[in-house]
Amino acid sequence: MSDRVTITPLKDGPDQITGPVTVLDEDGNILKETESAFLCRCGHSANKPFCDGAHKREGWTSN
Repeated sequence: MSDRVTITPLKDGPDQITGPVTVLDEDGNILKETESAFLCRCGHSANKPFCDGAHKREGWTSN
């Protein structure tokens, strides 16, 4: 396992976070601990901060 965290904005999709990832809510509670997470960039996800694929349905693009 690497201690390096990488954030990659996927074309017309979410941000992919890889590495030792801990996603917290606004109160500091752990939402998920994982090696990879996909975070919403489009604002349409019903499961924020995580991507649920809504960007495809909404036709959102990163351009």
